Amino acid sequence: MTVQRLFAIALIIVGTGVGWFILGGSVAIRTGASDQHLAREVEQIWGGTHRQVAPAVWYERSRIVTEPAKAPDGTPLAGGGTVSRAVVDRVPLAIASSRITAALNLEHRRKGLLWYDTYDVAFSARYLLRNTSPEHETVFARFEFPSKDGLYDAFALKVGGAGLDMSDPEQGMTAQVPMAPGAEVPLEVSYKSRGLGAWTYAFAPAGVAQVHDFDIQVTTNCDGVDFPAGSLSPSDKVREKDGWRLTWKFENLVTGQHIGIDLPNRLNPGPVAARIIFFAPVSLLFFVTVLLVLGVLSGESLHPMHFFFMSAGFFSFHLLLAYLVDHLDIHVSFLIASAVSIFLVVTYLVKVAGMTFAVQRAGVAQLVFLVLFSYAFFFEGYSGLTVTIGSILTLFVLMQATARVNWNEVFAGPVAVRNREAGTGAS
Repeated sequence: MTVQRLFAIALIIVGTGVGWFILGGSVAIRTGASDQHLAREVEQIWGGTHRQVAPAVWYERSRIVTEPAKAPDGTPLAGGGTVSRAVVDRVPLAIASSRITAALNLEHRRKGLLWYDTYDVAFSARYLLRNTSPEHETVFARFEFPSKDGLYDAFALKVGGAGLDMSDPEQGMTAQVPMAPGAEVPLEVSYKSRGLGAWTYAFAPAGVAQVHDFDIQVTTNCDGVDFPAGSLSPSDKVREKDGWRLTWKFENLVTGQHIGIDLPNRLNPGPVAARIIFFAPVSLLFFVTVLLVLGVLSGESLHPMHFFFMSAGFFSFHLLLAYLVDHLDIHVSFLIASAVSIFLVVTYLVKVAGMTFAVQRAGVAQLVFLVLFSYAFFFEGYSGLTVTIGSILTLFVLMQATARVNWNEVFAGPVAVRNREAGTGAS
């Protein structure tokens, strides 16, 4: 082994790394471009993100406002004067109590290189409206749909047990109820719909809201649910057969937060393939290092051209994976790409260095540093730790195996070794 050979092998690793960087960038760009385009398609087909807001409840007060007279352009008139006009103020009313249930049935949908969290939702709520004014009032209650892109089957909106006229849905979402002081009227709403991404229930469209006697139960058909930032954690969480029953209960709550549920994501082929590709130079570096050390220990040295073809075999794994995930499941794509790459490298080295070196050394090393290291990226949150532990174990084995190697002789080159042997024989 000479310094020139090491330099040539290093150039091969760098050149292959450039190829991986280009390939990984193309996968990342394809994933991002498809996400922007396909996410909108999924919303149009399945429905958008659901953000259900509690109904707005209010009564109205009229008053007369006197203002300085102004010209049509908004400037005050030179002669002065005033003008009076009627103004209608909305006086908000808090909902006296809320009893809500929502059932989320997760069913992922795949588009391109990404999986989307799509779900069915069955929503039902019973709100109690109370007139806290000391006078008879016409109380208004406005219900907003959670998504403008959604469809709502079996929709029902009732006030005091009577359904509203839905001939004009946009106007029909606002109920008008004459109420005596202290009177209570139930407002009931239910529907079945489909959504995308996280499901959210907000106490108000924006800002801080006060909530009285609130109870909501959300059931899921899946494990691994999470709660987005800015959302309240459940008061109770019960494991059921297929998922969870989550409960939020509040007696008198003042908050600017909301209730949110983030359903579990499925492994996305595009981002995983991109991360595997960008990590590939590290895998190749470990693989080449192990083969170089094994060559030193056994006295067998591969030529840089051999490392060039082995690097190409490594690259074939990532190239095949990048385009198979467009058409096949990512695990199937990973298995096919791994088999093809190992077959290329092992069958090549059988002709170069024999069956023992090809299978027991190169094959095992490729299985560890290419296949197992790459598969660590399937375990989100643990890939870095897995690779780190594997790297440390590899370093330990190499240090123990080469502790007694005379590196001066290894890098002296064949001419220096022959001269030293000749000098030893002459003496």
